[in-house]
Amino acid sequence: MKEKILDLLKDPSYKERKIDQIARVLHQDDTENYIAFIKLMNSLEDQGDVIRDRNNNYHVLDENVFFKGKLEVNKKGFGFVRVEEDRDFYINEKHMKDAYHGDYVLVQKIPNNKGDKEEGQILRVLERGVARYVGEVKHGRKDCYVQCDDPRFTNKIFVDAAHLHGAMPGHKVVVEIKSYKPQIRGDIKEIIGHKNDPGVDILSIVHAHDVDIEFPEEVYQYIENIPDEIDQSDIKNRIDLRDTFIVTIDGDDAKDLDDAISLRRLPNHHYELGVHIADVSYYVKEDSVLDKEAFKRGTSIYLVDRVIPMLPHKLSNGICSLNEHVDRYTISCMMELDQRGHVVDHKIMPTIINSNHRMTYKNVNRIINGEDLPEYNDAKEMFFLMKEVAEILNKKRKRRGAIDFDTNEAVIHVNDEGTPIDISLRTRGESEHFIEEFMLCANETIAEHFKWMEVPFIYRVHEDPKQKKLQQFVNIARPLGYKIHGSLDHIKPRELAKVVEQSVGKPEHPVISTLLLRCMQKARYDAQCLGHFGLADEFYTHFTSPIRRYPDLLVHRLIRTYLFENKFDKIGHYEEVIPYMAEHSSQREKVAIDTEYDVEDMKKAEFMLNHIGETFKGVISSVTGFGFFVELDNTVEGLVHMTTLRDDYYVYNEDQMMLVGERTGKQYRLGDEVVVTCVDVNKVEKKVDFEVKSDKKRRRSFKDKKYSKKKSYRKKPQKGKKVYNKKRKG
Repeated sequence: MKEKILDLLKDPSYKERKIDQIARVLHQDDTENYIAFIKLMNSLEDQGDVIRDRNNNYHVLDENVFFKGKLEVNKKGFGFVRVEEDRDFYINEKHMKDAYHGDYVLVQKIPNNKGDKEEGQILRVLERGVARYVGEVKHGRKDCYVQCDDPRFTNKIFVDAAHLHGAMPGHKVVVEIKSYKPQIRGDIKEIIGHKNDPGVDILSIVHAHDVDIEFPEEVYQYIENIPDEIDQSDIKNRIDLRDTFIVTIDGDDAKDLDDAISLRRLPNHHYELGVHIADVSYYVKEDSVLDKEAFKRGTSIYLVDRVIPMLPHKLSNGICSLNEHVDRYTISCMMELDQRGHVVDHKIMPTIINSNHRMTYKNVNRIINGEDLPEYNDAKEMFFLMKEVAEILNKKRKRRGAIDFDTNEAVIHVNDEGTPIDISLRTRGESEHFIEEFMLCANETIAEHFKWMEVPFIYRVHEDPKQKKLQQFVNIARPLGYKIHGSLDHIKPRELAKVVEQSVGKPEHPVISTLLLRCMQKARYDAQCLGHFGLADEFYTHFTSPIRRYPDLLVHRLIRTYLFENKFDKIGHYEEVIPYMAEHSSQREKVAIDTEYDVEDMKKAEFMLNHIGETFKGVISSVTGFGFFVELDNTVEGLVHMTTLRDDYYVYNEDQMMLVGERTGKQYRLGDEVVVTCVDVNKVEKKVDFEVKSDKKRRRSFKDKKYSKKKSYRKKPQKGKKVYNKKRKG
C-alpha cells in the first residue's frame, strides 16, 4: 500500500490529493480499511516520505528540493544538516523551527544569495536525536529548571517538584526531556553531585557523552567465576614459553599490562621478534554478559585523573595483566625479520609466558642512555638489540612512505581535589618508539595473514585524504617552498611524508605537520581490508590491546576460532556480525576521544583561570572567518576573535588560511608567532579568549563607525597658534 500511495502521488496527472480522495482511488475508503489507511498516511508524513501543504493536499517529496539529514547546531545558533557525505545545508537560526542539535530532520532547500553554500529551512523533526542532557538545577519563578552545559542547547528544561527526585539548586544532574510543547519539560534521572564538589566537573562530561562508569551487577556476578590464577588444565594446549626471556615495558603507573616482548638474534643473522599479548578472549566468552558489556563500551577511556575501563579490574589488572614472575596465558605472534625489517616467516600461537621483568619506559631509556641499573643486567643486551631492530623497522616504514606526524601531547597534573596545577608536554624516549614499532609490526603481520586466508575479519583502515583538503594544504605549503608531485586524486603517502621530513627543524614544521594531519580522514574499523594510508600499509588491524579495545578482543577471538579451534563453520556468523561490530567500535572510539578531549579542554580552561591578564608567546594553530586560534607552548589553545583586532579590518582568505588587513596589508597566518594576553576563560564552555598584545590599545580604523568619513576630525588649535585649513585649487 505504501508503494501504491507513493506511485499515485508521483503521477503528475493525478490532481485530487486530499486524504479522502486518495483513499477512494486506492479503494481504502471502506470502514474496515480507512482507519489503517489514515495511520499509514500519518506514518508516511512523520517519516518525511510525503508532505502535506496548507490546504491538506499530499505531495511526494521532490528529491531535488527536500532532503533528510541530521542537524548539527553551532553554539552561535546556526546549524548544518548533513544529507550526504560531502553535502550539507546551512540552516539560519530563524529557520530552525523546533529542531535541536542531533535531531533527524526534513529540510527544504531555499535560495541563498550569500555565496555558494546551499541553504535550507527545517520543515519537520522526524526523530529526536538527544533526549538526555547534563546541566545545573536552578530556581525558576514557579518550577526549577535545568540549564544545560551544552552551549548548543540554550533552552531551559523545566522540572516540576514531583520529577526533581531530591535534586536541589546547585546540583549537576542528568535530565531527560519528556515533552517539547508547550514548553520543554523533563525528569531528573540522576544526581551527579553539587557543582562545587571535587570531580563533579569530569563526571558531568562523562555523563554528557552517555558513558557508563559502573559495571552492571550481573557482570560482577559473572566474573566471580573467573579464577585469579591460570587454569592449569589448558597448559597442555599451549606452547610453553616460560623459559623464554620476556619483558613488559609500560609507563610507571600502568596496571593493565597486556603486551610483552621477546627478542633474539638468530644464527642466520635474522631476528626473532615475539609479541606476546594477553589472551583475553580465553576469559571473555562470546555472548556472555561480560562480552556484551565490553562490546557496548567498545574501549577504555583515559581521563585526566581516572580511567573508565572496558573490562573490570579483576581482569584488566589481574588475571589478564602480564605481571612480573607469574604465569599468564597469551597469544603470541613470533616473527622472523631479515636485515631490512621484512617478516620472512611468522607463527601465531596460543602460549603461556612468565614475564622476567616489569620494565618501565623510564628505566629502559636510562639503560639505553648508558646508566647502570644492576637489577636489569640480564636484560641489558636485549634492550640494545631492541634499539637495533626498532631502527630497522622504522627505516622500512619510511621507505614505504609512512607519514610521521609530530604533534605535542599534554600531561595535565592535578591535585587531590582534581584542580589542575600544571600542564607539561609528554616526552617520548627511545623505548616508547621500540614498543610502537614492534606493535605495528605484529598488527601488520596478523592482518596480512588473515587477508590471505580470505575469512571474515576486522581491519583497521585509513582511507586516502579528500582532494579538497589536500588542495588547501598545497596552497599553503607551496609558497613555503614545498612541492607535491603527482595528482591529488591518487596521492601517494610517500609524497606527503617527504614534505613533513623536509620541514623538520624549520619554523614552519608545526604548521606543515598539523595542517597535514587535518587533511587526513579518520581511521576506523571495517570488515574490508582497505589499507592504511598514514602507515602506507596494505594490511593493518588492531591485535595488541585486547584489555582496552574491543576490536583487538574480537581479533583474538577470530584467531582462536580459525587457527586454534579450526571452527570454519562460524564463517557465516562472523560474515554477518563483523560489519556491524566494526561500525559500532568506530562509533565508541569517537565517543571516547570526544570525552577525553572535552575533559582535557575543560581542565586546560580551568588552569588558565589563574592566568587571566598574563601574557604568553604562542603560535597560530588555526585560522577561521571569525578570528584565529593560538596554541601556547603547553598546548593550551585560545581564540583571538576578529573583533579584538582593532588596528585594521581583516578579511579571511580561505585558500591561504590567513587574515589580511584591508588597509595595512598585515597578515595573520597559520604558524605565525604572536604574543597574546589571556583576557577571559569559561570553564563550562571550555573556552579561553586571547587578545594580541599589540592590539590591546584601541586604534582608529576606517571601518569603525566612530570614525566615519561623514564626520571631520580636526585637531583643536593650541592656545596662541593659528590653524590654516585652506582648500587647494585644482
